[in-house]
Amino acid sequence: MLAKDLRENSDEELAVKERELQESLFVLRLRHGTNQLESPARLRASRRDIARIRTIQHARKLEKKR
Repeated sequence: MLAKDLRENSDEELAVKERELQESLFVLRLRHGTNQLESPARLRASRRDIARIRTIQHARKLEKKR
């Protein structure tokens, strides 16, 4: 997921996407703990996507304060 693609989404869409990724990350962590995870790289990718979304949300919040 690219940051430029995420910037095109509205605040509500970003919140929904973040919630979906959080749920996905939870499931991935459970699978990792039980050694059922096929690709450990998906954990890293999910965490990074969440961080991208939160960064965009924070930047928008700071812009609104100005």
